[in-house]
Amino acid sequence: MLEYEKTILKKVSFDGKLFEKELNKAIKSLVQEEIQELENWCYANFLEEHHQIVLNRCFVTA
Repeated sequence: MLEYEKTILKKVSFDGKLFEKELNKAIKSLVQEEIQELENWCYANFLEEHHQIVLNRCFVTA
């Protein structure tokens, strides 16, 4: 499931609002270990595109 969510996030990364929406959906569908891996992956791949504020907003509630 994690790899599927990563694929979706890559495809919607062009739009900040859509990315945030899909990221929140992904977080809700994954178990804690996968969420941590997704968080690390997002910070490594999308920090410049979607700023730390968006990523922090999504992962703080996870």
